[in-house]
Amino acid sequence: MKLSRTATKAATLTITLMLAAITALVLVAPRSSSASPGWAPAGSAAITPGVQMYTAGAQCTANFVYTDAAGDVYVGYAAHCAGLGEATDTDGCQAGSLPLGTPVTFNTGGSLVDEGTVVGHGTLAYSSWIRMHELGTSDAETCAYNDLALVRVDAADVGKVNPSVPFFGGPTGIDTDGTAAGDRLYSYGNSSLRGGLSVLSPKLGASLGDAAADEGWSHPAYTLTPGIPGDSGSGFMSAGGKAVGVLSTLGLAPLPLSNNIGDLGRELAFAQQHSGIAGLGLVNGTEPFHAVL
Repeated sequence: MKLSRTATKAATLTITLMLAAITALVLVAPRSSSASPGWAPAGSAAITPGVQMYTAGAQCTANFVYTDAAGDVYVGYAAHCAGLGEATDTDGCQAGSLPLGTPVTFNTGGSLVDEGTVVGHGTLAYSSWIRMHELGTSDAETCAYNDLALVRVDAADVGKVNPSVPFFGGPTGIDTDGTAAGDRLYSYGNSSLRGGLSVLSPKLGASLGDAAADEGWSHPAYTLTPGIPGDSGSGFMSAGGKAVGVLSTLGLAPLPLSNNIGDLGRELAFAQQHSGIAGLGLVNGTEPFHAVL
């Protein structure tokens, strides 16, 4: 669900109609606390979960922040955001990818006709799609839902990073027990297809229950507003602020406008085993989690 530079008029009209149908929401922002040492203050950080990320013109959304044993800082998005195929190509064991080392920019303020302001730079440092190709992975569920990539933030821009999810705070760790039907989920992001309407950045969702056939790799969910092209890579948290997963695909059947969320615990475990990045781990937010939507 990456958003390419050639987004069609039909997609634009669809999103416009969706926005016109959404009831206005009154949002109350959570309180802020002081930032942890080494991170930019949460209220002024330019690179956070939910920031837009552009790779060779394709737009996706950051999920969470990660670090390694060497102290390098990474921001995650979906591996298919660096894919060479169409947005509908979701089998990571079959689709091609841009190589590691590909430049990625962090942008804010984008719209349908403008990529916004570049606030930082990074390089593609890990892709589950690339590693699955190299390993010859063939398990259907892994190929379909292991959709995580990591962008190493340039040293000059690390001081602009805060790991807290805007509006909600957190994450508070990694969810390890899946989701049940009706469980509340929280996400943050603002695809440029929404025309810069930041009021739609915080999202409340509900799990549709984990399908046994997916072996814990995927958590289908509905959100208000639904995930759209450009939201790929967004992080989802549980009602306790635990990181549940990464937005991978938009479901068309049997549940139209549902979202498929790849399980972060499994995706990160795969990366820890196969990325070659020592000490890779999720960074908790400096701000407490508040389920305030």
